[in-house]
Amino acid sequence: MKLLIFGATGGTGAQLLTQALDAGHDVTVVARNPDKLPVSDQSRPAVITGDVLEPKTWKAAVSAHDAVLSCLGSRDRKHPTTVYSQGMTNIIDAMRRAGVRRVVCLSSAGLDIPPETPLPQRLVTRLIVQRLYRHGYTDMTVMERIVTASDTDWTIIRPPMLTNGPLTGRYRTAGNQHLTNPKSLSRTDLAHYMLNHIEDRDTWQKTVEISS
Repeated sequence: MKLLIFGATGGTGAQLLTQALDAGHDVTVVARNPDKLPVSDQSRPAVITGDVLEPKTWKAAVSAHDAVLSCLGSRDRKHPTTVYSQGMTNIIDAMRRAGVRRVVCLSSAGLDIPPETPLPQRLVTRLIVQRLYRHGYTDMTVMERIVTASDTDWTIIRPPMLTNGPLTGRYRTAGNQHLTNPKSLSRTDLAHYMLNHIEDRDTWQKTVEISS
C-alpha cells in the first residue's frame, strides 16, 4: 500500500515506519527534522520536510496515497498544545480534498477511566496521570471529536502506558468499549496493530482500546 505517515520520528512512529518499510509498503513521511528518521541504507521512505500544522508543506502529496497514519505527539507537558486537534483537522481537510478516505490515528487510554477500574488505579489515573498529561489529553479529546465527526474511514487507537519491549504480535483489543484490565503495551506491538489493520473494515469508524 501507499502510506503517508505523520509522527515517524517519535517512539511509536519510528517503529511503524520501520515495520512498514520491512513489509514492502510504499511509504512517505512528513517530518520537521528528517535527520531523526530511523531509516537504513537498504530501505528508505520518500521524505517531505514539513509540519502537520503547516499543511502547505505537504498537502499536495496526500492524493498519491491509500491511507494516512498519524502518530502525532507532543513532548511538552507544561503548555497547551494543538498538535493533535489542529494536526488532524489539517490532515482530514487534505484527505477530503484529495479523495483519500482511510486514516488511523493514536490517542490514549488515559482519556477515560473504565467503570470497573479498582479504586487505587482510578486514583492514580485521575490524580497523577491525567494531571501530568492534562494539556495533551485535553487536545486529544478535541481531536477525537474532530475525527469521529468526519466522513472518513477512521480508526482511533487508544493504547495504555507504552514500553520499549519487543514485538510479540500478541495483544487484546476492544472496539467502541473499554478493555478489561488494561496493562502496558510495547510500541512495537502498537505499530504492528496499526499497520496490520489498515484494511480491516471491522475497525472502521471505531475507537479501539488495545493492551498486552
